[in-house]
Amino acid sequence: MDVLDKLEILTDAAKYDAACTSSGGDRGSRKGYIGNTSASVAGCCHSFSADGRCVSLLKVLMTNCCVYDCKYCVNRRSNDTRRAAFTPEELADLTIQFYRRNYIEGLFLSSGVLRSPDYTTELMIRCLHLLRETYRFNGYIHAKAIPGTSPELVEQLGFLADRLSVNIELPSEAGLRALAPDKTKQAILAPMGQIRTRGQQSREELVKYRHAPRFAPAGQSTQLIVGATADSDLHILRLTQGLYDRYRLKRVFYSAYVPVVEHTLLPSRDTKPPLLREHRLYQADWLLRFYGFRAEELLDDAHPDFNPLVDPKCSWALSHLDFFPVEVNTADYETLLRIPGVGVVSAKRILASRRVRRLRVEDLKRLGVVMKRAQYFLTASGKMAEGLRFTPDSLLRGLIAAERSSLPQPEMEQLSLFA
Repeated sequence: MDVLDKLEILTDAAKYDAACTSSGGDRGSRKGYIGNTSASVAGCCHSFSADGRCVSLLKVLMTNCCVYDCKYCVNRRSNDTRRAAFTPEELADLTIQFYRRNYIEGLFLSSGVLRSPDYTTELMIRCLHLLRETYRFNGYIHAKAIPGTSPELVEQLGFLADRLSVNIELPSEAGLRALAPDKTKQAILAPMGQIRTRGQQSREELVKYRHAPRFAPAGQSTQLIVGATADSDLHILRLTQGLYDRYRLKRVFYSAYVPVVEHTLLPSRDTKPPLLREHRLYQADWLLRFYGFRAEELLDDAHPDFNPLVDPKCSWALSHLDFFPVEVNTADYETLLRIPGVGVVSAKRILASRRVRRLRVEDLKRLGVVMKRAQYFLTASGKMAEGLRFTPDSLLRGLIAAERSSLPQPEMEQLSLFA
């Protein structure tokens, strides 16, 4: 099998890994090296940088051969699929050739488990070492740390990559036992803790020594599969919040379960992926990271799943009508962020603008406020939008209409990542 055949197989096998996004890393140009990465240019396979340029990574597996038999995975041991494996030399050469032809700006490298986690990680380390030392490649690299890998190898991998990620895969230990019996909770969380601790040590060393080696400077991320088990949105959101609090993750990614492998324990191929549920989890994740919400505010045991009709922020607002309306001329930043239709940017614009003069309702749209949602929950100079009349029922209908107009399909489904 030649290298191009391997490339076709192993890039296709990598497409179900969603944990690949803008790096947030910053690796400047270095004399004698080629390439660089910065927060403005690093991205997923096809993404757009802050200045509007399309950027890309080579997203590929080291091998799709795997000793594990995870029931949700297309690369599982018992699945009948074409297998391939790059040698470290082949993949390093391929990456650098693609970079020189301006096809890519970096590498996203994951892998099936060939022989053992340690053996597979050693292959990945050899490949990245060739890129960094032999080819003097200074661009962005995102590498997957395989659960069960020895701490020494995880550390070597972290000094070669800009970002590391360990996929937690399933939201509960019971789900792991049922669908991924070769993996354990401890094997997944141990490298996460190591990456957090070693990254903090690296940042402290850089304060003292300017040229100290950098360990995974763009941090770590993880991925959860949604819909393969019966776990509720509340369980997933609590887990997400715990991961952010304990391991300081940059991102948690949610992947709607795509039934690529038939199994009696999982939904069939005819079952549509829960894309709207994935969409709601991403919206809630945003509220946790940037809006000051906590998981227990958005869901509880009486309501363990998100409302499919309105987004999580609107759902929270409907349950806390006594909190509203909010006067935009006097509310603090945290309160402004609680208003549906007001985002981080528009909240900051409101704070800046009201220093100059009192704001009116008609000023808010120019500041970026989405008035289709926000009009029900705010006042400006003591007044709501002119002519606005609503009851609790008509308020819900108005928010549902605003939600429908913002989604890409009439069915209120998120577009598939792989369409």
